[in-house]
Amino acid sequence: MSPRLRFAFWLAILSLLLGSLLALAGGLLWADLNGQERTAVLALLAGRGALLVVLSGLLLIPFGVLLRLWLAAYPEVVIRLSEEIGIIHRVNPAHRVALTGSRDMRRLGAALNAFAEAHCALQREVAVRVEEANARLEQEKNRLAALMSELEQSVLVCNREGRILLYNSSASLLLEPDAAGPAGAPVGLGRSIFGILDQRLIVHALERVRQHLQQDNPSPVAHFVTARGAHLLRAQMAPVLDQHGELIGFVLILDDITRSVELNSRRDALLQQLTEGTRAALGNIRAAAETMEQYPQMDAERRQRFGKVISDEAQRLSLHLEQTLSQHADLLRPQWPLEDMLATDLLLALQRNFAATLGVVAHYPGGDESLWLSLDSYSLVQALTQLMGAMAATLGIREVTFELTVEGRFVRLALRWSGAPLDPQQLHEWEQRSCSPVAEEDAAASTLKEVLERHGGELWCQADALAADNRLYLQLPVSQPQAQAPLPARVQGRPVYYDFDLFSQAGQTPELDELPLRELAYTVFDTETTGLSPSEGDEIISIGAVRVVNGRLLMQECFEQLIDPHRPIPRESQQVHGLTPQMLAGQPSIGEVLPLFQRFAEDTVLVAHNAAFDMRFLQLKEAQTGIRFIQPVLDTLLLSALVHPGHAADEHRLEQIAARLGVHVVGRHTALGDAMVTGEVFLKLIPLLAERGIHTLKQAREASRKTLYAKLEY
Repeated sequence: MSPRLRFAFWLAILSLLLGSLLALAGGLLWADLNGQERTAVLALLAGRGALLVVLSGLLLIPFGVLLRLWLAAYPEVVIRLSEEIGIIHRVNPAHRVALTGSRDMRRLGAALNAFAEAHCALQREVAVRVEEANARLEQEKNRLAALMSELEQSVLVCNREGRILLYNSSASLLLEPDAAGPAGAPVGLGRSIFGILDQRLIVHALERVRQHLQQDNPSPVAHFVTARGAHLLRAQMAPVLDQHGELIGFVLILDDITRSVELNSRRDALLQQLTEGTRAALGNIRAAAETMEQYPQMDAERRQRFGKVISDEAQRLSLHLEQTLSQHADLLRPQWPLEDMLATDLLLALQRNFAATLGVVAHYPGGDESLWLSLDSYSLVQALTQLMGAMAATLGIREVTFELTVEGRFVRLALRWSGAPLDPQQLHEWEQRSCSPVAEEDAAASTLKEVLERHGGELWCQADALAADNRLYLQLPVSQPQAQAPLPARVQGRPVYYDFDLFSQAGQTPELDELPLRELAYTVFDTETTGLSPSEGDEIISIGAVRVVNGRLLMQECFEQLIDPHRPIPRESQQVHGLTPQMLAGQPSIGEVLPLFQRFAEDTVLVAHNAAFDMRFLQLKEAQTGIRFIQPVLDTLLLSALVHPGHAADEHRLEQIAARLGVHVVGRHTALGDAMVTGEVFLKLIPLLAERGIHTLKQAREASRKTLYAKLEY
């Protein structure tokens, strides 16, 4: 009840009470008068009714003033004190009550502030103890984060209902929506894995895992292959069990096998091509050879014709094999794990190894610093070091010079020295030797030739006898390093995101209204616009959003996008949000951005401050874009009015609420900055709502509709 309504209510009660007392006193006095006295009283009052009404009204004025002072000094201050004590107790221990009202109420406020100071001191002491107790747990979490962040494999952990509890950056990059086309769902804590991967395959794999567990299989793991856009993924599923051995979730380890499947398909096609391309030639050769064998007395002319057939078919077969092998050389090389490396880094490694191991000085005058090679650097450096050792021992080489050149799609490295030349036959023999410096006869050790074949490389020597200038050439194919997808700019620390409290969270159902507020997933959002009148043509120029899952604000799961409004932006609006037409030129249109925002916010409750304003802009775009936001909406403005009804209207602005609840405001009047502040305010309001008996989404929505601010329209 507002202060004015409360004053009017109590004034009416006081008037009725005063009137009742006067009427009672008058009735008693009238009963005590005799007939003559009653006639005299009636004659005295005759014609003076208006004067009596005015006197009664004047009599109420001092009572009204006293009532107003009493309400201001006690009940209103008490209500406000109650609200502010709730803030101190539940949300912001640093908050202090305002010293207003009568002297006694100010003394009570000062006593409450002193008690709050003592309470804060105790809380700080408890916090220190809790921090010390949790240090080991935090260390374990950091170890988990370090382990997960270094894994090249994509890892996700889900609860039984398929809600994502953990994922690493590799999973985020592998399963990003672009990989699955426009309809792909993003990865995020609390999101359903069934919106990302085929639900039927996951359910079937879970059934197999349960069967393994029932059979006490020591390795209860299931495998399946699924598609994600143009990518083919191989998944390994392992169970997560509680202390009683019950299945509470599962781990998915994903590998992108698109490339390997493509290579296998190309190998099959190559095998078929070789088979079909050689069958005819071999048939002709065999027929000619069998004919010559069956007829040994054949005349010379016919024998010559058959010999020519054999020769022509053999040449054609040889040419066909050479062309095929040349076109598909990458398929025929052994598959070996290679890493991208700068050619200059390879030369530096060779320099260090030559000097430390052989005492051979290697000079490198410099060259192209942007050449990349795909290498198994350890095996290649070891093989070339062993080869250099053999050359130094045989030819007496103590100094070489590196030369690096590019020949088409190959990098050619030359080792140049003066003195005796290298015999090609000797080089061929060294190529067959094992690269192991310990046991050359070890059959498992690779030879120099095998190492070169893994890299698609070639080795040969060249000598100039007159100038005594000799070179050993190593040719390797140029590689383009794969670009690493950038991590979100706001992610700080290790890119591993987890929330194991979701293990015990019930799966979300369409009956969201009956679920507690803390168990719901939210998308807290805000918009910046060209003006304040959506019905008069103002447009959205920025949308920012952040997700809240399991009572946590997920800073790393954000949505932020500027929008070109295709209309002028008033200067006064630019001064508020700082967005100029130059910053918005070339940005996507609202029709491109809203589908992306809808996918980001799916399966969540929308939260905004003064949500009616933002939702009106979105609703006006339904006809143009076909995008509708039909999920429930909560408004922190209305929720603040619910928990703090004694505060004035201007005290329900976002900055005022944030200051009252101890939320630090950063990035105000940017869409994402306001969304993050709103999200933190919303989390602070949930326990205050619970104190007023508002626990579920339905209760919060119904209570919000009854507030005065719910009647605002745009």
